[in-house]
Amino acid sequence: MAKSRKDMNSEFMWDLTHIYETREDWENAYKEASKAVESLGSLCGTLCTSAESLGRGLDAIFSAARDVELVYLYASLHKSGDNGDPEYQQMEGRAINLYVAFSTAISFMEPEILAADEATVRAFLANGDLATYRHTIENILRARKYMLSAEQEKMLAMLSDVAGNCSNAFEMLESVDMTFPSIIDEKGEEVVLTHGSFGVYRESADARVRKESFEKYFGEFNKYINTFAAMYAGSVKTDAYFSNVRGYKDPCEAALFSGNVPVSVYDSLCAAVRDGLPTMKKYLELRKKVLGLDELHMYDLYCPMVDDIDMKVSFKEAKELVKKATLPLGEGYQKLLDKAYSENWIDVYENKGKTTGAFSCGVFGVHPYVLLNYTDTLDDAYTLAHELGHAMHSYFSDTAQDYVNHDYKIMVAEVASTVNEVLLTKYLLSVETDKKRRAYILNHFLEGFRTTIFRQTLFAEFERRAHDMYMSGEPLTAQSLNALYRELNETYYDGAVVDELQNIEWARIPHFYNAFYVYQYATGFSSAVDIASRIFESGDASAYLEFLKTGGSDYPLEELKIAGVDLTKPDTVKNAMKTFAESLDEFEKLLDEIR
Repeated sequence: MAKSRKDMNSEFMWDLTHIYETREDWENAYKEASKAVESLGSLCGTLCTSAESLGRGLDAIFSAARDVELVYLYASLHKSGDNGDPEYQQMEGRAINLYVAFSTAISFMEPEILAADEATVRAFLANGDLATYRHTIENILRARKYMLSAEQEKMLAMLSDVAGNCSNAFEMLESVDMTFPSIIDEKGEEVVLTHGSFGVYRESADARVRKESFEKYFGEFNKYINTFAAMYAGSVKTDAYFSNVRGYKDPCEAALFSGNVPVSVYDSLCAAVRDGLPTMKKYLELRKKVLGLDELHMYDLYCPMVDDIDMKVSFKEAKELVKKATLPLGEGYQKLLDKAYSENWIDVYENKGKTTGAFSCGVFGVHPYVLLNYTDTLDDAYTLAHELGHAMHSYFSDTAQDYVNHDYKIMVAEVASTVNEVLLTKYLLSVETDKKRRAYILNHFLEGFRTTIFRQTLFAEFERRAHDMYMSGEPLTAQSLNALYRELNETYYDGAVVDELQNIEWARIPHFYNAFYVYQYATGFSSAVDIASRIFESGDASAYLEFLKTGGSDYPLEELKIAGVDLTKPDTVKNAMKTFAESLDEFEKLLDEIR
């Protein structure tokens, strides 16, 4: 049973006093942010009267945005540590309401800029005082055909709180209300399943433990499958509503538009990964053979194919591994890692009510924070490397850019994190001479391809088709969503037995409530394999470090070109598929040598 938050060792918990020292400080900041939001209404109708008025107005808007964001992040991070704490629930609720008030208060901004003569606005940009806002304004002008009237934009802004209800309901059901039964572990002892421990037990060398943990964990989700279906259907309907109201072709185009990413990039990814499915089938056949199974079930996909290897990694060891792996990124990067470790940027271990999984959260003007649910596995060491990649991306962007341009788009969000993962793999392979341990590491690398490129692309296809189903009038029910998910699993995992409970896995994926996000894990992994390989071979990380500093100052595809990646062409994903095939061949050869 996971400990309560109050019983955790503070040495392994993040220190949120770096944002506000006391709850009273937060309350004062909340009041000041509220006043700033209330004052924004006076700007309506004044923005485009001159370059100076536009500058003053945007200064006030983004100053308020920064204040509101800080108030929200402090409350949200506290709640992530214990979602069941009513005080943190109330704080986050108030902060969300303030965000809604802010969004409502500035709903005039974009329509007002768009209502002005475009040539006049572009002439304003010649004013040096507006240099900070150049990309922001040009991006607004790009969206001209999708913007509505000021009154309509205000109404949509007021809906933003309601639009998050499905996601909030999912989080409360999955993270707080749901509990899981016990299983009998490898030692014959009764242990209670948690979100964190399920990831450990599904990697067990004991097939019975894998099967039992899978059936009991997924079985709990299955008890609420109609509720999960209703929540996800509500989220899809919300996506479709906002897409339709604005005049996008579909929700996918709407989601990708903010990053100026053409839908062709999404479709190209899915096509390239499908072309790589024969190699995935070969990998599954090898897994089945190595594990000595008559049938390869979906719950058999996570256990290591190389056994009797002690690859337990404590948190202390993981910190050092990440430092050694990222040595090619330079001394400055190493010093930042030391700060993250010594200044409590990281919340390490699982506790009751804590948000599951892992994430990094940049806090402009302070530093990033990282949430983990660490369980001393090699996977957890990779997760640390991954989240610290996010954190360092945030830190570099926050310090190189002003607030207006600091926040990088989702399209590039998974690149820095995965570069760290690939560098960790390359470091481990460079120092390991034992063939069995090398095979173990290669197995992990191959699993990165399976879970991050193939699995996330499967998710991407699920999202696309679920939204298309709704848009074409087909109801989204537990039955229809299960059938869709089963079909995709049978395609992507040809050769494995798709168990009945596997059909409901979609119900446990929180990212589906942030539509068309997950495909970027796959493009990010593909990009990272390319970038990390070049850095590891050349020892030159200068272009990559420049990329990390770009924040949101340009469109993602253009920022990636600084690091040498062009996702408008299929080459990057195809090369990743080639690397997967080559790594599989090397892995198979090693297995033959050690058997």
